Amino acid sequence: MEFDMPKNQSSIIKVIGVGGGGSNAVNHMYEAGIKGVDFIVCNTDSQALDISPVPIKVQLGQSLTEGRGAGSIPDVGRNAAIENLDDIQEILSHNTHMVFVTAGMGGGTGTGAAPVIAKAAKDLGILTVGIVTIPFTFEGKKRMLQAEEGLREMRASVDTLLVITNDKLREIYGNLSLKNAFSQADGVLSVAAKGIAEIISVTGAINVDMNDVNTVMKDSGVAIMGQGTAREENRALKAAKEALESPLLNDNNIEGAKYILLNITYGENEIMMDEISDITDYIQQAAGSTADVIWGHGNDDSLAEDEVSVTIIATGFKITPDTGFEMDEPVRHILTTDEKKDTPVAKQMDDPMGSSDDVEPYLKEVKTSESEPMMEEKPAEEVQKFNLFEDEPIEESQNEEKEVEETPTVESVEEPQEEKKYYTLDESTNEEEEENLGNRVNAEVVNQVNRERLRNLREMADRLKTPEGLTQLEKEPAYKRRNVRLDNIPHSSDSEVSKYTLAPEEDEDGNKRSGLRPNNPFLHDNVD
Repeated sequence: MEFDMPKNQSSIIKVIGVGGGGSNAVNHMYEAGIKGVDFIVCNTDSQALDISPVPIKVQLGQSLTEGRGAGSIPDVGRNAAIENLDDIQEILSHNTHMVFVTAGMGGGTGTGAAPVIAKAAKDLGILTVGIVTIPFTFEGKKRMLQAEEGLREMRASVDTLLVITNDKLREIYGNLSLKNAFSQADGVLSVAAKGIAEIISVTGAINVDMNDVNTVMKDSGVAIMGQGTAREENRALKAAKEALESPLLNDNNIEGAKYILLNITYGENEIMMDEISDITDYIQQAAGSTADVIWGHGNDDSLAEDEVSVTIIATGFKITPDTGFEMDEPVRHILTTDEKKDTPVAKQMDDPMGSSDDVEPYLKEVKTSESEPMMEEKPAEEVQKFNLFEDEPIEESQNEEKEVEETPTVESVEEPQEEKKYYTLDESTNEEEEENLGNRVNAEVVNQVNRERLRNLREMADRLKTPEGLTQLEKEPAYKRRNVRLDNIPHSSDSEVSKYTLAPEEDEDGNKRSGLRPNNPFLHDNVD
């Protein structure tokens, strides 16, 4: 039996360079050669696209920028990427399982367009890895601030983010020419993409496949990657140490990582079991005992005869590794209260329980002040008290009789008096107690119903999380899950249609009446 495998099919791994820095890095990778990878460059600058040797090119924002670049404005780069987002999605929709988005942060196209392209790839269900560079300090404060903002957007748009600090390259390689400095940055980007891509594309004796990489890098946040090579004596341990001291990241501390992806390759001289043990023990000790190490090894013809290469990818940190930027801390406002005044403190006694020496009793003279003349006390005035409630007889002579002319009087309307209610504070009414008791009972019933409902929802959610629970829900009818009992239900094969019909009949006296006729030709079993 023969199978015709499709040829000239696009690779499952694609590397997209965005902007000037990302395109230069992809050009460097394309010339160096990475197995099993398709390269794509996206830029707003048409001149940069023309000189690129990469065959697949996407002009971003052709109507917006007219091919003249983004002018170091991230918003222009973002809008340019949105304009050509359909073209990028069309390229990624064909047999793509993993995408590398490389860009230099701080400019216009890379800072603005890279997060848009990365988010589009992630929305398609593709494992998206971002590899970005932080600009040199001498490139200016504004560029650094734009890089910081782009880094935040990039972190939210990818599964895994590798951040390379250009200033660290300067610390390692010293004072280089400007061309060589940016070339070294492109080389580090190339090593990062090649190290991850060839773990998947190159088949080893103990192979690390796409699912292993997906387990380690899916939704893992900021990652740490390192690669090291060594030769001759103690080559395995030297390569492992060099991988952890790699300039790929500003932070090389892998302690606390949840997953470690380890790939070991060698030249003609096969690696020994003791050497593999030295590498894995060293990595496990550096990462911690809780890290899950997924490793593989294989032969690499590009290495020297006695050379060993170690590639490490650490992900799943609970604390975000250092990326060169200080995160904004909340501003603390300190309120000062009133100044604390010093309160006098009594001098501590040296011997509080000690007894003093016996002293003979003596009389102590107390000086008294001269007595002041007393004020003459005046006799208190008599206070007359009046009783307002004392009834006194009213003399008749005080009443004066006057004739008053009669005036038309208006009929008085009696105002309805409000009915007064009297309550005794000492006695408690039984009605209030019964009402409060009823409210408490109702509240307890409602709380019990709510607790039962939450318990049922949790059980249903736990079932749906497992395949067995989902299968059980699909196979078991709903009335059984709700404990509904069905009694005296006829079988589906039983017919409920009567075989008898009503027909007019005459009795012996000739009276007509209705009767059942069993020989219905439409419902009878045997009409013949």
